[in-house]
Amino acid sequence: MSTFQAPKGTYDLTPPRSATFLAVREAISAPLRDSGYGYIETPGFENVELFARGVGESTDIVTKEMYTLTTKGGDQLALRPEGTASVLRAALEANLHKAGNLPVKLWYSGSYYRYERPQAGRYRHFSQVGAEAIGTEDPALDAELIILADQAYRALGLRQFRILLNSLGDKECRPVYREALQTFLRDLDLDEETRRRIEINPLRVLDDKRADVQKQLTDAPKLRDYLCDACKAYHEEVRALITAAGVVFEDDEKLVRGLDYYTRTTFEFVHDGLGSQSAVGGGGRYDGLSEMIGGPELPSVGWALGVDRTVLALEAEGVELDLPAVTSVYAVPLGDEARRVLFGVVTELRRAGIAADFAFGGRGLKGAMKSANRSGARYTLVAGERDLAEGVVQLKDMESGEQSAVPLAGAAAELAKRLG
Repeated sequence: MSTFQAPKGTYDLTPPRSATFLAVREAISAPLRDSGYGYIETPGFENVELFARGVGESTDIVTKEMYTLTTKGGDQLALRPEGTASVLRAALEANLHKAGNLPVKLWYSGSYYRYERPQAGRYRHFSQVGAEAIGTEDPALDAELIILADQAYRALGLRQFRILLNSLGDKECRPVYREALQTFLRDLDLDEETRRRIEINPLRVLDDKRADVQKQLTDAPKLRDYLCDACKAYHEEVRALITAAGVVFEDDEKLVRGLDYYTRTTFEFVHDGLGSQSAVGGGGRYDGLSEMIGGPELPSVGWALGVDRTVLALEAEGVELDLPAVTSVYAVPLGDEARRVLFGVVTELRRAGIAADFAFGGRGLKGAMKSANRSGARYTLVAGERDLAEGVVQLKDMESGEQSAVPLAGAAAELAKRLG
């Protein structure tokens, strides 16, 4: 074993488990690709100020969890703790919103970093697939994203997840609610840090998971009682559209999410099989974020789904994904001439799109066949000097154990036919 290990709170993805993570990323992104979302990739680090302004100075992410660094040139950078602010920054920088086709629909996949207390389902390095629809205020867009996430999870075979839905109001009605909530919270028995949060973003106090805090919040003013008519109508339209699509959800008036930029629609996907870290993904509308980071007014909505949390949810439900075989054909040469010939066959198979591997290292038949078995290959090709002299190779079906000689010249075509 190496003297070095992965940093605390991180994980390595190695075969065969890594194949499940790849399959989850593919399943989440597939509905997005089919719905007009284009792929975007952003740097793993950004200017600290992007997250301080965008994510919110009162959030735990910015105050406690962000990995920050100072470059040799004196720049203050942060490893990205979430994806939305980076994607919006990149879209603005590339002037995608000026191309005349709004909304700008983007999806992304990558690693994110937060200095968390490591536990099952909560890591300091984690993987997400996200989607953002930038530049349009339309309840159908909010509904589309919720439906696509639901579709992705169901395609994976997940069934025991719930969708929580709320509205946080907008710049017209939320300030009135904010003032009422602050008045209520200031009279409670809270620690200094929470009191500081009351003045910056009181809605975040509603998201406090501590039992002694939640007990005091029983009579807190309800946001729904303060929503303006426009926000009420918008939220009802979102609810109606996802209901018509057959997507089941639960109204949760305390759902505020851990980011300051959300407005109106906010939602979370939770899985009860994951214990305290039950959220597998979430998102919402962030109509003011573009202006917060120095851009024009661009109402937008998006979500991010945790790949590692989704894998844990699959394991909690006992769902096994139907993963394609890494190797379909394994070639075992016996002798130098057979090595050259079978290596050529393997190259031909790969060019034909067939997953093929080769017994490297000049092992004997017994050791090579063990490797063939471990590879999961459906067929093994074996050839020695006598086979080559007769112009054939031995083709073994690893499931049935049947073996037959096939013409060397037609081996690739025969395998292609058998593998469909």
